[in-house]
Amino acid sequence: MVLKRRYRWLLTGLTLVGLSGSPLPLYGQALLPYSPKLDNQQLERQGLELADSAIQLVRFQQYEAALSRARLATQLAPNRFQTWFILGTLYLQEQEVEQGIEVLHRAKALAPEEAGIFFTLGNAYFQKGEYTTAIAQLEAGLKLKPDTPSALFDMGNAYLKLNRYGEAIAAYQKAIKQEKDFWPAINNMGLIHYEQGKIADALKQWNDALAIDREQPEPLLAIAVALFKQGKTEEGIKLGESALTLDGRYGEIKFLVENLWGKELVKDTEAFFALPQMQQVFKRLQIVPESTAANP
Repeated sequence: MVLKRRYRWLLTGLTLVGLSGSPLPLYGQALLPYSPKLDNQQLERQGLELADSAIQLVRFQQYEAALSRARLATQLAPNRFQTWFILGTLYLQEQEVEQGIEVLHRAKALAPEEAGIFFTLGNAYFQKGEYTTAIAQLEAGLKLKPDTPSALFDMGNAYLKLNRYGEAIAAYQKAIKQEKDFWPAINNMGLIHYEQGKIADALKQWNDALAIDREQPEPLLAIAVALFKQGKTEEGIKLGESALTLDGRYGEIKFLVENLWGKELVKDTEAFFALPQMQQVFKRLQIVPESTAANP
């Protein structure tokens, strides 16, 4: 499981970027009304208002308009980290990772005490596949704000990608200590246990994750595959169908790899999906998987 970053940092609270929580006016176009007497302070205020309006637009998934406002906001308020932070986050959301990293570093230079910038940079470097750099950014942010479950989870994911399983589990456990119902961290410990051949331990983690949220397809499918591996094929098929009914994307091997499923689990999932009964499930649910992705 990888927590998707679609406007997460923009919507976790405007206090993170120091903007007012009250709604600010939305402009019909990303242009300022003509006024020859605007001084620097007024321009900066206008920039912050545009940055806030970009956040409001994200709430309605109007990303292109949000980006337009965020870009203009950085021109009007170039010395405020909030405008760069919002623009950088929007670039990441649109998968423009290089631009996002460049802009976020500008935000960090203006506000090196803001933990959220480090956390977002950590996610950016994770997306880029630079896991050691991601860990360094996350560690720097956690020194400023240590009790942040999502950042600890991201760090665990980076360690997982480096096959540093002990450190990954330690990070996940810290996240769960801060937020006991943080099921993605519990789920990912199951992924590690499976790669280590500890199927019983993996099943326990996935069942614990389901106990928190029974509508999550990922631990449900993982349990199905583990049961199949143990020879409990019929039970596994029933759970597998339930998982794919909840979210057909989990029928794609590529999607599983993106969500940090390891080589052993992917191999067993491919065998599970190849069962005639599971092929019937795919057909019934109208899931047409792409060609099998390469193992991670």
